[in-house]
Amino acid sequence: MQTVVLASAIAAIAVLVAGAAVAPFVRAAAETEARGSLATLADLTTTYVERGELRGAGGPLPRPLRQILRREQVTGYLVSSDIAPPPGVSEQDVEKLAAGESISASSKREAGEPVLIEGRPIGGGSGIVLVQPLAVAGEASGFFLIRIILALALGLLIAVVIAYFAARRLSRPLRAARVVAHEMAEGRRDQTLEPRGPAEVADIAEALNALGAALVVSEGRQRDFLLSVSHELRTPLTAVKGYGEALSEEMVPAPEIPAVGSIVASEAQRLDRLVNDLLDLARLGAVDFHFDLADIDARDVITDAGLVWQDRSAREQVTFEIAVPEGPVMVRADAWRLRQIIDNLAENALRVSPEGSAIVLELHDDASIAGGPFAAVEVRDSGPGLSPDDREVAFEPGALHERFRGVRPVGTGLGLALVARLASGMGGLATVTSNQPGGTSFWVRVPRVPSDVQ
Repeated sequence: MQTVVLASAIAAIAVLVAGAAVAPFVRAAAETEARGSLATLADLTTTYVERGELRGAGGPLPRPLRQILRREQVTGYLVSSDIAPPPGVSEQDVEKLAAGESISASSKREAGEPVLIEGRPIGGGSGIVLVQPLAVAGEASGFFLIRIILALALGLLIAVVIAYFAARRLSRPLRAARVVAHEMAEGRRDQTLEPRGPAEVADIAEALNALGAALVVSEGRQRDFLLSVSHELRTPLTAVKGYGEALSEEMVPAPEIPAVGSIVASEAQRLDRLVNDLLDLARLGAVDFHFDLADIDARDVITDAGLVWQDRSAREQVTFEIAVPEGPVMVRADAWRLRQIIDNLAENALRVSPEGSAIVLELHDDASIAGGPFAAVEVRDSGPGLSPDDREVAFEPGALHERFRGVRPVGTGLGLALVARLASGMGGLATVTSNQPGGTSFWVRVPRVPSDVQ
């Protein structure tokens, strides 16, 4: 209804503006037409007078001419310089006629009535003057104005009818879109819209359908993620709870207490890492990570991380090897973030590495391998590897988790996305390649410190 009212109001305003703009032109045209008709009558009357039909005892003007003059409310005067001018005619006008000049002017009678004047000389210092009230021309303009107003009113009526049907055509799909949007806001994701109406309105329906599909996918990933995290949290929590109760009830023999404490500490470390993954998930939606960039020796970070992962890999019957150059490898990076990258890559590698296999953590300082002014950190495993399609989406959040869930061991699906984000934040990049005969290599390149600065 509001659309109809708005469209009708716009049409009414257009009609009013058009009427106001046309009215002066109609009046001017009517006056011009009246002046032309009066000039024609003046010429015709002068012709009869010059023939002598009104001089002396001549007869009156022909009856048709008299009828026309009477109908048009025209008053005729015979003027000369020795006769007082008629109402509305000035002495200057009489002098022009006496001098043989025609006159065409507007004036006012004594009562203030505006009139049109046409005069023609007839010789001998005299002339014929025809006077017509301007209101006669106004009657003609009023007639034309009425016709224009009727035409504009008809146009307004047609515009209102068109606006009504156009508004219905527009409002129906928009109301349907509003209903679907409210239902989607209430959590119902099975609602779809049939694109109807003009292209712009149909685009809204298609956009809502796309939004609904995207929400289904997003909420499905969130649900799967929460299920995965809850499952991984439950295992260490159960262990910590069980060993804690056993220690509190003094059910663990004294010689075994250190081993139990080590297990509790290890499970607590797993919980801490899962919590950090959840925090990292929140940071993925933030503007950016905070980085404390400094000039560091990448070998120190590699060595410290390698010692930790050698011990942990040994417990999984997996060999963890470290390879670093002999001399310093100075890079401009955040040591904590670089360690976080290595931990994520090592966690993924260990998860897919079978017993008896090996994981290699290697630091490359050769420009031909690192790809320019970078140092490259490589984590190489002997797992099942990734296909070309898998490698294309390896660093997208949850992509590999979605593909390999139930097929091979998977984590929360965030580790590799964090690796790419952290590498980019330090001015580097993360890539992945396949090994022969099997396995995968993840590469993280970080900028090296220029040699003239070292």
